[in-house]
Amino acid sequence: MLEKLFIYYSNDLHSHFDNWAKLVGYFNDKKHQREREGQSHWLVDIGDHVDRSHPIAEAMMGKANVELLSAAQYDIATIGNNEGITLDYQDLFHLYDEATFEVVCANLENHKGDSPSWLKKTHQVISQHGVTIGFIGLTAPFNAFYHQLGWHVRTPFEVLDESIDELKKDSDIIILLSHLGINEDEEIARRYSDIDVIIGGHTHHLFRHGEYINTVLLTAAGKHGYYAGEVILSWDHKQSKLVDKQAYTTRIDELTGDQATSKKLESLTTQAKNILSKTVTTLAEPLHVDWYHETALINKLVDTLQAWTNADVAMLNAGLLLQELPAGTVSYLDVHRVCPHPINPCVVQLTGAELLEVIRGSFTDALMNLQLKGFGFRGEVIGRMVFSGINVEVGQDGRQIKRVSINDAPVEKEKTYHVATADMFTFGKLLPEIARSPYKKYYMPEFLRDLLVDTLKDNF
Repeated sequence: MLEKLFIYYSNDLHSHFDNWAKLVGYFNDKKHQREREGQSHWLVDIGDHVDRSHPIAEAMMGKANVELLSAAQYDIATIGNNEGITLDYQDLFHLYDEATFEVVCANLENHKGDSPSWLKKTHQVISQHGVTIGFIGLTAPFNAFYHQLGWHVRTPFEVLDESIDELKKDSDIIILLSHLGINEDEEIARRYSDIDVIIGGHTHHLFRHGEYINTVLLTAAGKHGYYAGEVILSWDHKQSKLVDKQAYTTRIDELTGDQATSKKLESLTTQAKNILSKTVTTLAEPLHVDWYHETALINKLVDTLQAWTNADVAMLNAGLLLQELPAGTVSYLDVHRVCPHPINPCVVQLTGAELLEVIRGSFTDALMNLQLKGFGFRGEVIGRMVFSGINVEVGQDGRQIKRVSINDAPVEKEKTYHVATADMFTFGKLLPEIARSPYKKYYMPEFLRDLLVDTLKDNF
């Protein structure tokens, strides 16, 4: 007898709830089809469902996301870095307390004590005809952040070396739920032939029809819920082995959304607005935003960052502030609208020579006009860099640097300075000198918008 097994999945929704009702509607249709045909099926999520750039996730600290996954009758989920490092210790510890699905993440450990009751390393399910599928979850090891929050994430390969043989003993099929990214997934596929399928995420890659490395099938459904994922496995009971593996993704933007989910989102939106409606300050006049010029609001925010971190110098890009604040009452919801990014303050050490290179790089058209997607940035362009604790004189074109000084004295090229900025500049190649700094101190769980709240209260 040949038994077909179906796994449906989502990954990297990032609280893009505009697509959520359509995803749920698609999965519901598929589940009903499987039930009519008497076929085993499971629904899983690969992490980064939470993203605090959305007011619902911000107001309920991710618990509304878990509520939505439960309402959609998910079976299993793993956690992404947005669940793991954008919530404080207690919020993550209790995030899945009310979940009706299993949470598997084999490499997440609690540094402060016992693990949460919901956290499992692996989970097994059994099909209608007795096929056992073993699921293991892994998340990206951003330990510079996790350690400050009281957690530790072990390296994926160390965990797999310990787990795969044990999981294989009791499982006919092994599926990895990987929030590690495409490069790690490909390397795992090369090393671990006992894994049958890797359902991936984190790097937002899209495999429309799955990809093979050796005997391992890799699949992923992009980001933000534009695609729904499906894996179809064929188990031959006569031969007692897996004889076929297929993976597909389906674009869902033209589909009809699930009405119950849409109503649930409307209710959660109202709840979020009520929670975030608390007044921060009252403005006598509007505070303007300009991505390419200094404004009173961005200047004061950078001053706050310098004072709050006790750094020698602070720098933030004006593109972090998305919209102006009109005169009148300013609420936490308004602050979130203006600065939605899940970005933390940080301090790096730079020599004077490196600092000068960073300043030069920040005034290039390439960086100012960069339409960054990722690293926590949820804006349009990087924009003009704004400084505190250091005087940067530029020409009339706003690009040519004429003079850089601290307390009217030139920057000392051999001296080490503590520079406060947004943590996104410590990743990638945006400003290489910052990314290469051997000293990085991340301030957590505060986001830059928390400092914006202080700025508004103290200065306007």
